[in-house]
Amino acid sequence: MAYHRGLAHRAVKLNPVVEQVLIFAAVFNGSGSPDTWIANHRNHHAKADTIEDVSSPRHGGFWWAHLRWLYQWQPSPMKKWCPDLIRPRYMIWGNLQIPLVLTSIFFGYFLLGWAGLFWMGAIRLVYCLHMQAFVNSLLHLKPGLAEGVDSSQNIWWLGPLQLTAWGENWHGNHHANPASARFSRRWWQVDLGWYAIRALRAVGLATNVRVNKDS
Repeated sequence: MAYHRGLAHRAVKLNPVVEQVLIFAAVFNGSGSPDTWIANHRNHHAKADTIEDVSSPRHGGFWWAHLRWLYQWQPSPMKKWCPDLIRPRYMIWGNLQIPLVLTSIFFGYFLLGWAGLFWMGAIRLVYCLHMQAFVNSLLHLKPGLAEGVDSSQNIWWLGPLQLTAWGENWHGNHHANPASARFSRRWWQVDLGWYAIRALRAVGLATNVRVNKDS
């Protein structure tokens, strides 16, 4: 929520403490530093579904969009794509991400031994990685489209698998209105990020919430 709806698209302004807590959670779960994530995401939206799209399946199919682009594509320049994040409170996470990920791996071991290391470390990180990666791969894998034609789509059954990220699966809605803090468009479309934003707004911890007219 903080990375995608808050920082990347400025669809909501979060209380600074809430924002930092959510950034910590994202880094802890292996999402990387906010500056790198936001730069790549803004670059993706600016060049979506073209040959210059950093994470498009058009480069090399499903696996390129799912994982390979993370290791075989030049990082998006921060000065161009996220100059607003070149601030100490965001840049510091680049130095903290590896210690935090290592801590998250061994935290389970100290609690529950090898079973904790396996489930709270390795399995948790692999799960988080793939649930995020499906947004770039599966949700952009609409076949038979010309270059530049929007390939984003909604997949209802992916949402329950994403657990706390349930709502990111309404990716077609998001690409149609990227500046909206609400990704759902129908009453039956579960969007946990939107529910959290509404709750935070109700207690004054989220402001400047932008939504599409039909939301």
